[in-house]
Amino acid sequence: MEKTSTPQPIMLSFSYKFTWGLAALGTSLISGIYGGLLTIFYQDYLGLNATYIGIAATVYALWNAFNDPLFGYITDRTRSKRGRRIPYMRFTAPFLALTFILVWFAPPQAGQQALFWWMLVTMLLYDTFYTIIGLVYSALLPEVTESDAQRNDLQISSSLFAMLGTLLGFLIPDLVRPKSAGDSYVPLYVAMIIVALVSMVLIIITTYKVKERPEFTVVDEPLPFWQSIRFTFTSKSFIVLVAENFMAILMSSLLLGSIFYLADYVLMWPAIQLLAFLFVPLIAGIPLTSLFRKRLGVVGAQQVLLVVAGVALMAIAVVPKALIPACIALAGLGLAGPQTLTNVLFAQVADEDEVRTGVRREGSFFGVNALITKPAQSIAIWIIPFILGRTNFVTRASQLGETFLNQPTEAVLGIKIFSGVIPGAACLLGALLLVWYPLRGEYLARVQARVLELHQEKKAVLEQRLAGEEV
Repeated sequence: MEKTSTPQPIMLSFSYKFTWGLAALGTSLISGIYGGLLTIFYQDYLGLNATYIGIAATVYALWNAFNDPLFGYITDRTRSKRGRRIPYMRFTAPFLALTFILVWFAPPQAGQQALFWWMLVTMLLYDTFYTIIGLVYSALLPEVTESDAQRNDLQISSSLFAMLGTLLGFLIPDLVRPKSAGDSYVPLYVAMIIVALVSMVLIIITTYKVKERPEFTVVDEPLPFWQSIRFTFTSKSFIVLVAENFMAILMSSLLLGSIFYLADYVLMWPAIQLLAFLFVPLIAGIPLTSLFRKRLGVVGAQQVLLVVAGVALMAIAVVPKALIPACIALAGLGLAGPQTLTNVLFAQVADEDEVRTGVRREGSFFGVNALITKPAQSIAIWIIPFILGRTNFVTRASQLGETFLNQPTEAVLGIKIFSGVIPGAACLLGALLLVWYPLRGEYLARVQARVLELHQEKKAVLEQRLAGEEV
């Protein structure tokens, strides 16, 4: 009797991993600038009222509730010769670049309502195209890799490039943003145009290297809409992971959005110095996630790193000012987990779902994930100006463009709360939620072995169909 063996995962070359990361560099460069500069640009520089920013954030969240699952479902059902993911990524990149540029071209002397509408409309357009690219890029990971180790390796490449992009996303606006009254906005405008064009090119390069696996496009039969929804929301693994991811996104959005406030008004440092304390440990921690994964498993590694980040961030509110950079450094190390391991966990969820349904539905999972977690970004956008408004924060706009360093004590405490206490609590809650994540140990091993067998079966069906067409 012939002995059968479990199919082995495909191997990925260094050049493949490197090119895969270029798209992460492009998207993170744009999103890093957007996340770090948006609130301070519209509230502190342009003087937009916190209430208007809150309304814009709310509408933004509602739009996200609609577009992410919609695009996820559409991409899962797309059947084109170029694939069901790559075309969306390639041909959306120019529109992402254009709308990103428009975000920063709000008329500086416009009234409150004009600024509000400019912010709202450009935010919605930008997010639509960013959603499409981010969703299909994430959905490609489980398709082109078949093991936790390979996915971790590919995600490490993506995360390292993403960190470089995010770091540049802070450094570039810090170099070109107006520092005092009378400074021109032209350097900022020029920088945003260059960033948009470079990011577009990097995203497009990746789409010519990455090839989709045709068996998932040709062989898999998409699930009907309501059946797809039912399978998605009856997955315990998915529900637990999404709840944890909501907390991680809230944490990272608040932390990134508060860096300039923490540097300018609490530490009174150049932002670049504080960024070094965050990003050096984060970049060093990303490759270390592979060691944590081997010892603790993917979910165990995620929990440990979330606890490290959570404790460090909460300490910001109580430690002396001199120790705040150390807290930021520990938070950066912990942030390596959500940055690198989250998509590996979602790949596990997609594997389990393929065993249940027989088809790959990454787009649906990432779309519904965004439906639930993207509001965390809007909450972060709202929390910062809300707390500042309630703690008598003095804006640059009210001081004719000059930085007001002697902020009220309550404003300084408010900055510590939204940069430390709230994101720290979110981290700890996220680690606790993962206690109920079921994809571990022997059960996970059985799921992943069955997925490899399914892929071999689908590949055989594809070859039979192609052979029949040739005849």
